Amino acid sequence: MILLDGYKVANERNLELKKKIDEHKKIGDRIPELAIILIGNNPASISYVTGKGKACELVGIKHTLHRLDETISQKEVEKLIFDLNENPEVDGILLQLPIPKHLDDSYLIDLISKDKDADGFHVINQGYLYQKKKTIYPATPKGIMTLLKTYDIQIAGANAVVIGRSNIVGFPVARLLMDAGATITVCHRQTKDLASHTLQADIIIASAGQPELLTKDMVKQGAVVVDVGVNRVNGKLVGDVHFDGVKEVAGYLSPVPRGVGPMTINGLLENTYELYLDHLGK
Repeated sequence: MILLDGYKVANERNLELKKKIDEHKKIGDRIPELAIILIGNNPASISYVTGKGKACELVGIKHTLHRLDETISQKEVEKLIFDLNENPEVDGILLQLPIPKHLDDSYLIDLISKDKDADGFHVINQGYLYQKKKTIYPATPKGIMTLLKTYDIQIAGANAVVIGRSNIVGFPVARLLMDAGATITVCHRQTKDLASHTLQADIIIASAGQPELLTKDMVKQGAVVVDVGVNRVNGKLVGDVHFDGVKEVAGYLSPVPRGVGPMTINGLLENTYELYLDHLGK
């Protein structure tokens, strides 16, 4: 079994991105800037935002954290987003999810300018993705595709099963795999006899949000398995894949942590840089 080492790949790509940004500094360009909006005190969100901030510092992207109280009104968040949309120094805007339930996350995401949508969640950018037009890809699906490409995984002609149908991971990664030539099956919690689908798969993307859902007996010999799950069980971080079992049959397998997570952050940084280049007109 070959480990899909997202931590290693992301670090290598981040260092390449740093070199590009350093070149911009040398010729007098301003540096890219990412604005991160964090609402409330969700420990996981705080951890994610901290990790994103450190990664920005590593590659030379300026990041500004807008930390808002959990009781903030919808109108106040809207005003902040409007202000960031109008700020010519800001290249990317990220609304850290989840947000408090009294706020409308779908509305706020679409309020972010599609030209500053660092996460690739804006309805227009997702529409462009489905129409195969140039756009900003959601960070996690982008990271997954980059990881597969780095390890020279053959996608064209492969049978790929995606477990999970969210607009953040499941649907967009299914579309990207389809565009790359794979035959796609999208499964979810209501799928009957999940194993009958996964046992036919050359590539499995597990993103259901259910701890260790995918077990050894559900994976055919030599399959490529990408674990997107992040679940805390008895104080331990585990994925949607039973790692110790599946590693005995998989040809390639991503770990949790140090798999898809670092690739997602790299995708976010590269998205911010793409938006930056567009804003510079380069």
